[in-house]
Amino acid sequence: MTSAKCIEKKPVTKVDPVAIDEKKGRQIGIMGGTFNPVHLAHLVAAEQAMTKLRLDEVWFIPDNIPPHKDAPLTSAKDRATMLDLATRNNPKFRVKLLELFRGGVSYTVDTLRYLKKKAPENNYYLIMGSDQVNSFHTWKEAPELAKMATLVGIRRPGYPQDPQYPMIWVDAPDIRLSSTYIRRSVATGTSIRYLVPDAVREYIEEKGLYRD
Repeated sequence: MTSAKCIEKKPVTKVDPVAIDEKKGRQIGIMGGTFNPVHLAHLVAAEQAMTKLRLDEVWFIPDNIPPHKDAPLTSAKDRATMLDLATRNNPKFRVKLLELFRGGVSYTVDTLRYLKKKAPENNYYLIMGSDQVNSFHTWKEAPELAKMATLVGIRRPGYPQDPQYPMIWVDAPDIRLSSTYIRRSVATGTSIRYLVPDAVREYIEEKGLYRD
């Protein structure tokens, strides 16, 4: 079980553990997930949503314990560090460790409630891949969550999409890549160069992640 206690007291550059900026009325994209590890499809989707919807920033919020996945997680520290390495060259990408510090099972509705209470003047856009769009109705308090954030779906050509809530669609390059694929590739000795940022690939190699 992953614990938020393994996060360093002095996070690496650009990782902002729990602080919410006090600037008013911004347009903020939210990308959640385990990011185990973060890969180029995550970054491309975030960039496309940010530029096409004219968002001020996109916040990457890694899960502590995901409610819909059973795969063992790499430590919170490693996943947060890889996110930092992947996003630090984009001044509009931020890493927020709200769910890691809160602990327990990570429910997006709890995170949005916190954000709305902390900075109610901001408008939040929940960015989801096609698979998340189709399962969104199963999320905890989905109707309430849909009221707190604008739902944004990343459209995948040829992928059946059946949203049950109003959705803004963003077209993005069809990069069919998953964290599962990255982990399996590392475990079998297959190259992941160009599938993740170089800094993330080097971190995975240095730490010996996903080899078992």
